[in-house]
Amino acid sequence: MADSVTLKGNPVTLNGAVPDAGQAAPDFTLTANDLSSVSLSDTNGKIRLISVVPSIDTPTCSIETKRFNQELDNTGDNVVAYTVSVDTPFAQKRWCGAEGVDKMQLLSDYKGQTFSKDYGLYIETPLGAAARCVFIIDGDGKIAYRQLVPEIASEPDYQEVLGKLQELAG
Repeated sequence: MADSVTLKGNPVTLNGAVPDAGQAAPDFTLTANDLSSVSLSDTNGKIRLISVVPSIDTPTCSIETKRFNQELDNTGDNVVAYTVSVDTPFAQKRWCGAEGVDKMQLLSDYKGQTFSKDYGLYIETPLGAAARCVFIIDGDGKIAYRQLVPEIASEPDYQEVLGKLQELAG
């Protein structure tokens, strides 16, 4: 059965199957704010928190990214955290500067939305962006946790995410 989500109560279609806990995380190469390339494999051996949002310039995405940025103070050095959106690296850099976000690394999926498509999260219409989802990927590249948020306009269950992150990061 395919995953389903809504946008303001209206069903939207995801482009594929969203990988679940226990599966290998698809590798990716995304663009950082300084235009460098960042791949999942760059951080092998670390716990990766990946927060996927439709656009950093929306209130819910902004709140979510700032909350995870703040919560990273309670994790160890073995945790790396990313926010992935289709926003350009320039828009992400401007937003980070304006909001003081310095622990979550924002990564842009603006080049063909390959991350969103490979992770089954791409919504062609009406968004042209990804559904809201949080992944925790272990040091071996396996998905240890996945939370596909059923309503795109809603925030994730932070306590559940952070509990699993603490459990893995020890």
